[in-house]
Amino acid sequence: MPPQANLVRIAGRFALAAVVLGVLAVVAVQFAGIVAKNVAVAGELAASRAQIESLHERAAAQRRTISRLGDPAGAIPEIHDKLRLVGPNEELIYVRGLPQASAAPRWDETP
Repeated sequence: MPPQANLVRIAGRFALAAVVLGVLAVVAVQFAGIVAKNVAVAGELAASRAQIESLHERAAAQRRTISRLGDPAGAIPEIHDKLRLVGPNEELIYVRGLPQASAAPRWDETP
């Protein structure tokens, strides 16, 4: 075989290898993009599920509050707390402590 045929054969193999590597690179880039999208969607799905769960918990708490307030025995103590009303044999107790005394007024000042 002439040396030119060997040179063409080697160039053809290099060209084929370059084409195969190019196709593999394109497939790898597309695969990485798909994996990145899947990871992002999985994160959004987890966040959505967490929000749905918190909304379910909030709705359950609201249903409990509604049912408690629908019963007069459950509503009266809460109304008393909110309005600071005192029923018979009840008294308000403030846990925070006594209010701080303000500075004594100076009687020599004119308003």
